[in-house]
Amino acid sequence: MLTSTNLHPALAGVDGCKAGWIAVHRELDKPPSVSVFPSFQALLDALPDATIAVDMPIGLPDFSSRGGRGPEALVRPLLGARQSSVFAIPSRAALYADTSDFTTIEAWYAAHRLASAVAMETSDPPRGVSIQAFGIFSKIREIDSLLIARPELRHRIFESHPEVAFCRLNGGTAMALPKKIKGAVNPAGMEERKALLCRRGYDRRFLDQAPPRGAASDDFLDAAAMMLIAGRIASGEARPSPDPPLTDRFGIPVAIWA
Repeated sequence: MLTSTNLHPALAGVDGCKAGWIAVHRELDKPPSVSVFPSFQALLDALPDATIAVDMPIGLPDFSSRGGRGPEALVRPLLGARQSSVFAIPSRAALYADTSDFTTIEAWYAAHRLASAVAMETSDPPRGVSIQAFGIFSKIREIDSLLIARPELRHRIFESHPEVAFCRLNGGTAMALPKKIKGAVNPAGMEERKALLCRRGYDRRFLDQAPPRGAASDDFLDAAAMMLIAGRIASGEARPSPDPPLTDRFGIPVAIWA
């Protein structure tokens, strides 16, 4: 049976998705729900008191060193074959190199080349930006801009990571199977994660439902895992990597919670 704490009754686990943000959320003594929001601000408006764990980098480096910001290097060894899911975050300058709303694929690729060039100049060893990482830059900026403008949100929005979450929820043992193989959902890996989430209190019927439009099935399971981490954060069980968290130049905490 899923429970919330009396101190922080509202919980939300969040992941980026094609339509914006998918959230698995619940209030005290109510079953979980799943929703998709077009923006992170819309999510905050709908869940104004929730403790939120989100699968998105929070706190950006001015200069990117080998292995990432710090949290990445600490959690990768926990994940074994799943450690490639934790990628290094490029510099803040690279993330903000081009903030356009792209109307053509040519403009998108040009912006990627620019971001990659800036990343090379602000990293040691020099490292560009993968297409996959560039694809979530706008979402990273969305949360970053909110946390810069509204410091009070830093006390209820926390970075986590699905594979780190599943590992922690599984007693410190990483998932044996990947969620995806060559970009396609791996049914066996999804089943492994659903079984773990059920052991942690989810109803199987909830997890078996089709995800909301604009979100994929793996986004849904990741958000469900994130909600359990939000509960661990609210109850004081979760731990950050590193502990204590680092901070970026705006004072935003830099840590992966699980």
